[in-house]
Amino acid sequence: MSKLYLVPTPIGNMQDITLRALDILRSVELIYSEDTRRTGILLKHFDIRTRMQAYHKDNEHRIVNQIVMTIASGQISALVTDAGTPAVSDPGFLLVRECVKGGVPVETLPGATAFVPALVNSGLPNDRFVFEGFLPQKKGRQKQLKALENETRTMIFYESPHRLLKALEQMSEIFGNDRQASVSRELTKIYEETQRGTLAELHKYFSQKEIKGEIVLVVSGFNMRI
Repeated sequence: MSKLYLVPTPIGNMQDITLRALDILRSVELIYSEDTRRTGILLKHFDIRTRMQAYHKDNEHRIVNQIVMTIASGQISALVTDAGTPAVSDPGFLLVRECVKGGVPVETLPGATAFVPALVNSGLPNDRFVFEGFLPQKKGRQKQLKALENETRTMIFYESPHRLLKALEQMSEIFGNDRQASVSRELTKIYEETQRGTLAELHKYFSQKEIKGEIVLVVSGFNMRI
């Protein structure tokens, strides 16, 4: 009966969790959590008392094999991250890969993820897109963007508030000031905001205000007609 469930958690609004996700989190023997304190707030909100164990980027390589062995021995477990779907710019890929190698069943529930509402809300074509996740913090940012200079699909990036202006500047240099884009922040929360315009217009707008919240940056592809 061994199994690993990957359970998406809300990116902001607690009500976005699914009924099935709640059932799974109540029924499993153990929840592997990126941050047990943050997950604890979610579990307490829904009166879930399943025990937790920390599983994050700083310890995953050290403990992943032990986790796979434990699950394979008959444990039914769930993996959650701070927000959204595990393994999407969050820990999860390594555990899933090793479970698959070890013959451990894995099931991923559908649910919250930040880039889908940001993409749909951007007003940019969403029939074909490429998800780039976080750009490198320092070395390699320009190189990664340069490789996307002629990408024709809509591009999606995650970015931190204090690096947003830098990202918009670099994209303007490589993609052009007039490239259409959208910035979404604080999705599903009280101060949710989506701003649309050219890269230059977005840079001007956000340079005049304090930037808070997680950022999803959506950029139109090369020669994309809006």
